[in-house]
Amino acid sequence: MDNGLRFSGKKALVTGSGTGIGREIALEFARQGADVVLHYAHSDSGAKSAVAEIEAMGRRATAFKADFGIVDEVVGLGEQAIEFLGGVDCLINNAGITFNKPFGEITQEQFDMIFHVNIRAQFFLTQRITKHMLEHGGGAVCNITSIHGVQGAPEHSAYAATKGAIIAYTRALAVELAHKGIRINAIAPGWVTVENYYKVIEGFSEESAAEVSKKKIPCGFPGEPIDIAKLAVFLCSDDARYIVGQTIVADGGTTTLMSLIDDFRNTSTAKFGTGYLPGV
Repeated sequence: MDNGLRFSGKKALVTGSGTGIGREIALEFARQGADVVLHYAHSDSGAKSAVAEIEAMGRRATAFKADFGIVDEVVGLGEQAIEFLGGVDCLINNAGITFNKPFGEITQEQFDMIFHVNIRAQFFLTQRITKHMLEHGGGAVCNITSIHGVQGAPEHSAYAATKGAIIAYTRALAVELAHKGIRINAIAPGWVTVENYYKVIEGFSEESAAEVSKKKIPCGFPGEPIDIAKLAVFLCSDDARYIVGQTIVADGGTTTLMSLIDDFRNTSTAKFGTGYLPGV
């Protein structure tokens, strides 16, 4: 049934959708008419409450648990999603973990775990879902990476390595599958306020975030999950049919700002060009 919504009759699988960005992506797909499978790794409360919201919209939805450190469970999630939905038109690879630690203190176990969850799981889930897509007329994949994949931050070497890997494999796989009807792109979010900020950053509040972001982010405010959700839905839509293999940075201008600038809000007192450029 075509009710004018851009994803009416379509089916989406969104990983890591119990909280934050992933949950909002799942909800936005449903708002645009899609049936949705959500995924969670630990607590099911956020994913199941999202399922209830989606069902209230008149869409079909369910949530499945999978440990992304175990490839068999990752592939099993793909199988469950295909069976429940009757197919998958859009895959959004959002699930991921992070940690910060000095480079010299990172253990092999920590390294293996973050690579297994952030890139290995995404890789093999995409392999399973795109196999299905190839057999059923194509589809779209959106991988969620991070600005850590394009800029450096101390104590994030392992995390950044996984996010850079997502960008690289997105680009390579996109050119392999585009002519077969599958478009693959990625989003690199900057600062997007999610629940975890309140848990791990001492004294974090909306007020403190607003004050810091005025000084650090050119647009003057941190992102919200809906900002990434709308972009993910767009990239999976026919409106983005000519966008292939790209990583779209959504960060309010964070990576665009030259790091040597002290305060981008103030007019510079330096007078470069004086004496040889007219009017300077």
